[in-house]
This record gives sequence, C-alpha cells and structure tokens, in this order.
Amino acid sequence: MSAGCGHSHGHSHDHGGIFEGADPAYRRVLLIVLAINAAMFAVEVAAGAVAGSVALYADALDFAMDAATYGISFWAIGRAAQTRARVALLKGGSLGLMGAGVLVLALWRLFTGAPPEPLTMGLVGLMALAANVGSAVLLYRWRNGDANVASVWQCSRNDAIGNVLVCVAALGVFGTGSALPDLIVASLMAGLFLNSSFRIVRQALGELRMAGAQAE
Repeated sequence: MSAGCGHSHGHSHDHGGIFEGADPAYRRVLLIVLAINAAMFAVEVAAGAVAGSVALYADALDFAMDAATYGISFWAIGRAAQTRARVALLKGGSLGLMGAGVLVLALWRLFTGAPPEPLTMGLVGLMALAANVGSAVLLYRWRNGDANVASVWQCSRNDAIGNVLVCVAALGVFGTGSALPDLIVASLMAGLFLNSSFRIVRQALGELRMAGAQAE
C-alpha cells in the first residue's frame, strides 16, 4: 500500500459513521484518479481501433464511465443523502447499459470480426493495468463508504480486473490466432459491469429508502 492509504486523521466519516466523501484527501485523490482514467480512455480507444480488439474497446468504455463516475461523485460530495443515492443509482444504471452494449458488440464481432492484433493489446493492457492498480490503491481506504463512494471503489476494482483480462486475451489471441479469446474476455468484462451495476443500484435504492424514512 502507498503512503496515501494509511489511517485518516481528518473527517474520514460523516453521518452515522458512514464515509460520505467529505475528507479533503479523498477529494484530491478523486481528481487524480479522474485525470488518469480520462487519459487512458483516449489511449485505449486509439489502441482498440488499431488492434481491432473488442476487449480493449470494453476497457476503454470502462475508463470513460469511471472518469464520468469520479466527476459526478466529486460533485455529489456534501449534498443531501437522497441526491447522493440518486447519483449512485444513475451510475449503476449506466454501468448496466454499458455491460449490455459490450455483450452485443462481442456477439456481433463473433460472426464478422477478424482476430485482433495481440501485441498492441498486450502492451496497452499492461499500461492500463499499472494505471488502474495505482488508482485502486489510492482509493482503497475509502472502499466502504456510502453508495456514491463505494461505486467509485468498485469502478476502480473493475478496471484493474479488466486490464488483467485484456492481457490474458492478448496471450490467447497470440497463441491461437483466433478472435475467440478477445470476445470471451469482452463478455466476462460485460458480466463484471452488470454485477457491479446490480450491487450499486441495490445499495443506492436502500439508501434512498432510508433517507425517505428519515425525512418523514
């Protein structure tokens, strides 16, 4: 773990002992991770086009969603509980749509696409893995916050797992000369998106119900 993942000495928890993002250190980390994800989205879109890889496109979409997630999460910090839960609900729904879109693309490429170029896939996958492991380490200490904060951690975790899968797909394509490993990994990543979508939406709905009950 990095030095930034030690114990917080500021306002690390808010109402009811649940961290809501008020720590200035968390805000700084959120902006750093946002910049990393925006840069890697651009890199992977270009690399996906060059390599013809659905897995790279899926990972690029994940970077784009994460950059948007971090920006929205930064905006939501300090706002009412219902607002933060609604933001998390929006993010969870968007993640689900992204997962469904990747599955459709993978099925389409199964019948129409040529094998991707594995060297580009592997190099970009390793670069993205380094970026996302660093992001996940920076965010690790805040992984158990409210739905808004927790969704940020889950997105970073998804990215790191996704990058490992992209590297595995590159090895599979190199070894077999087939597009199938790329499409399998893209489908696995879509499943990960859908699983996280379900978890985020479920937690956000619970927090919305709790906030409504407290308002009565």
